[in-house]
Amino acid sequence: MIQVKQTSKFFNREEGCLEVFERQMAMHFSVFYIITPIIIVAAFILVTATVKVLREYERAVVFTLGRFQRVKGPGLVLLLPFVQEMVRVDLRIQVIEIPTQDVISRDNVSMKVDAVLYFNVVNPERAIIQVQNYRPATNMLAQTTLRAVLGQHELDEMLSERKKLSADVQSILDSQTETWGIKVSNVEIRTVELTDNMVKAIAKQAEAERDRRAKIIHAEAEFQASQTLVNAAKVLSSIPAAMQLRYLQTLTEIGAEQNSTIIFPMPIDIIKPFLDMLDKAGKPSRGNGVIREPHSAEFPISA
Repeated sequence: MIQVKQTSKFFNREEGCLEVFERQMAMHFSVFYIITPIIIVAAFILVTATVKVLREYERAVVFTLGRFQRVKGPGLVLLLPFVQEMVRVDLRIQVIEIPTQDVISRDNVSMKVDAVLYFNVVNPERAIIQVQNYRPATNMLAQTTLRAVLGQHELDEMLSERKKLSADVQSILDSQTETWGIKVSNVEIRTVELTDNMVKAIAKQAEAERDRRAKIIHAEAEFQASQTLVNAAKVLSSIPAAMQLRYLQTLTEIGAEQNSTIIFPMPIDIIKPFLDMLDKAGKPSRGNGVIREPHSAEFPISA
């Protein structure tokens, strides 16, 4: 009986040790399961804050404890976690649509104008340090510059010289954004929208201009035709044979038509001697200062 009791006590003691061991192991495993994810998350955050990869068109403006250090990239960039930070800058050409602006031209014509702006960052350090946010700043500057430049020109210039006005806006913007490290490559005026009354007035003006040109062209044609006729008359008068040929050609043209009555034109050279005789006979003769009236017998019978 004594041996049985001792054996039971020994087994009870071993069972208690096993329970204690199992509890300790369970506690260790629970702590491990809690700490391991935390360590993994912390390591991931640490690696993310330390290792940066920049594309070919990107640059990193690195700050150490808030002070600018240098521009890095492209490729792999290593940072000191919690000490250094960086700002990514895209060097590609960016496109901004300038919203519709109300513009009053120099000749007091109201219109709505919109444009497209193309620019890119050429100095990442200035683009981050000199201006708070370069993209909206460039957009606002483009709007004010567009209104200022277009307001100095008349409506006809805006419609006919759009390329020149775009170049003026681009040069002004480029000179002002140079201190921000931004290069404005192009500005395109896209739409010039007028009121209905102004569109009708422009249509009337264009129609009047076309009528004026038509009348001028018609007058020039008449003038050229008259000059050609004068030149032809001079040639025909200098050569009598040419006049006779022209006379015969006219008769041929008349005879070719189906006419019931044919009129033969007579050249003035044929009847000119008779006209001269009539003029001489009709003039009063002067003798010793006395005007003598001509008698009927003095006229030739043939006349």
